[in-house]
Amino acid sequence: MNEHFNSFLEENTCASFACLDAQGHPYCFTCFYAVDLKEGLLYFKSSSDSNHAGYLKSNQFVAGTILPDKLNKLQVKGIQFEGTVLEFDDILTKSAGLHYYKTNPMAVAMAGEIWTVQLNRVKYTDSTLGFGKKIIWERAVN
Repeated sequence: MNEHFNSFLEENTCASFACLDAQGHPYCFTCFYAVDLKEGLLYFKSSSDSNHAGYLKSNQFVAGTILPDKLNKLQVKGIQFEGTVLEFDDILTKSAGLHYYKTNPMAVAMAGEIWTVQLNRVKYTDSTLGFGKKIIWERAVN
């Protein structure tokens, strides 16, 4: 991935996700996240009985945004991403809890499952690198 948005992902805490409901309508939710930069994975914790959990089990494709925890209107920064929610038994989900609880230790006390999103495309906007500067990363297709 890229050093600029790697540090952005590590510095911030909350992502908004979009998925599709059973009728194909957009549905959004917000969660705290953790990231595995080496593998390009985003983790979040959510209750298995939430609306979006049911939708994600039917359609694993997600998109989302991450804004700075503290907005500065003079320095536009943010991430837009697209990804795929991995099955709980996927080999890449093995260290999901380790990553998530290291970043969000208080979440141990909350019920829920750790979900893993394999990031497939990330667009990072950072006006401190030049007005409207965008950096795009896409996962290599094997």
